[in-house]
Amino acid sequence: ATPELVSLMKRNSTGKALEIARNARDMLGGNGISDEFGVIRHMVNLESVTTYEGTHDVHALILGRAQTGLSAF
Repeated sequence: ATPELVSLMKRNSTGKALEIARNARDMLGGNGISDEFGVIRHMVNLESVTTYEGTHDVHALILGRAQTGLSAF
């Protein structure tokens, strides 16, 4: 697999996982933020991957470079 394909899959997978975790939290209502079910722990971990580690943005830059040939970083 090319680095661009890996970036595409990582960016998509992280976004989908976060969307699913948010939906699970919403479905559980008030229990979605308790430690009893562990949904909030997974959601916070995914938020940190997306926000703190910059996964979404870094992979977007890699994909942009592959499409345009111009490096933005």
